[in-house]
Amino acid sequence: MVTVTDPPRLDIPVTGALARTREFLGRHRLFVTALALAFLLRVVTMLGYGPALWFNDSFEYVSGAVNPDRPSALRPNGYSFWLLLLRPFHSFGLVALTQHLMGLGIAVLIYALLRVRFGLPGWGATLATIPVLFDAYQIQLEHLVMSDAMFMLLVVGVVTLVLWHRRMSWRLGAVIGLLLAFTALTRSIGLPILALVVAYMFVKRTGWRPITAMVTACAVPVLGYMAWFASAYGNFAMTNSDGAILYMRTALFADCTTMRVDPRKELELALLCISAPPSERHFSGQKYLWWAQPGQRFHAFGPGTTFTPDMNRAAGTFAKRAILAQPLDYLAIVTGDFFRAFRWDRPQFPDANTYRQYEFLAEGKVLPAWSSYRGTTDRDAQTYDPSLPSAQIRGKPSVIGTEVHDPWAAIIRGYQQTIRLPGIVVGLLLLAGLAGVLARWRKLGGPVLLPWLGAFGLILAPAATAEFDYRYVLPAVPLACVAAAISLRHGFGGSAGAARPTGETASAPTTASAE
Repeated sequence: MVTVTDPPRLDIPVTGALARTREFLGRHRLFVTALALAFLLRVVTMLGYGPALWFNDSFEYVSGAVNPDRPSALRPNGYSFWLLLLRPFHSFGLVALTQHLMGLGIAVLIYALLRVRFGLPGWGATLATIPVLFDAYQIQLEHLVMSDAMFMLLVVGVVTLVLWHRRMSWRLGAVIGLLLAFTALTRSIGLPILALVVAYMFVKRTGWRPITAMVTACAVPVLGYMAWFASAYGNFAMTNSDGAILYMRTALFADCTTMRVDPRKELELALLCISAPPSERHFSGQKYLWWAQPGQRFHAFGPGTTFTPDMNRAAGTFAKRAILAQPLDYLAIVTGDFFRAFRWDRPQFPDANTYRQYEFLAEGKVLPAWSSYRGTTDRDAQTYDPSLPSAQIRGKPSVIGTEVHDPWAAIIRGYQQTIRLPGIVVGLLLLAGLAGVLARWRKLGGPVLLPWLGAFGLILAPAATAEFDYRYVLPAVPLACVAAAISLRHGFGGSAGAARPTGETASAPTTASAE
């Protein structure tokens, strides 16, 4: 007898996948809704300001991507490597899109960590992502041709991996080390983050193998980069600007009389002495580093000598001398800049031009024709993205870096005037995290310690080594949100009921013991 079987139902796997997707979206509908709205805001930004926004530092990064044969003397080339990876597409619009996706990715990591690893309810984990998703200045920062979005994603990725796994293998340690290397090559402050993670892993008794693997995996790319840097500039370092930046930090108070600088024996230091008395100096130290203006001595050695190994060494020596001779003045200026991050309002600082570069403006951006490594900044940008238009402005051809398109630009401008994260909220998040650390003092802060110290350090470090800038506060916000959320999950003293971390066996301790 011949039987006829039913034809195969090819729709079953698809239907099952759709059902699982609907179930997943239903479980996380609040966060998915927030993520979708945040994505729409970023689409409006891209429609309104094409292809991207520009900061003064953007041009050095683009130059590094257009001329990848030499490292930058000013800052590590990690972000330039990212631009170089995207260069075949010749689109700053694509660069901006990837950075907006990085911003959304940060929110996804925060939500997943808090929801799965620490058992927060959906609304609580979603609430912790709101500053990253909806702060207008976060969105604006992502739209700039700048390294900040990439740096933030790397830092949050490192903290997520460390907190997610209570038990760590050497392979995972190596992955974290590579992420830390990329972080350090994106911004120099990534190396102190390595020290912070190592200290945390020692406190948590992670074991020597994952720590060794992490340090080794971080050291190899960083040392390789430093060797490349040495081949170009002659000194084994990552930049020729750390001493110069520290000089900027001390420029507002450094008094060569108090420092006892002898011009006959210490001519290099004496040439860096600022003639104006401290009481008559500008309120921002940037004036005494970047621009050759009256009373500013950093450019005293002539053009082309500002970021050389010798100048960097002399500026660093001067700055350290100033700090040691005037420790109270240094402490006062660092304290002032640290607490500037927690103001409710947003006054102009360090100057009107820098402040405006963080705003969605009504006019487009004409790229400056500053000198670069092998050309000019505007031509470097047009080499990277030939679709950037040119126009005759004041009788000479100029490159347009940003075009404004209404009504989209007007929408996001109005949004920025209304929706932002006040500094005082950042301060409250840090206080909540600190309360969680203190409540877990027997366990040295538990899992709250790492994100809290990371957030605190990311705000303190610029105040101590450079100068306050609004964009330096934003990388600390995701970590502050994580620390506050973990602290508030069980009040400031509990440790019960957290979810089991992904990947642990049934016999492994629950995450509650980590609290």
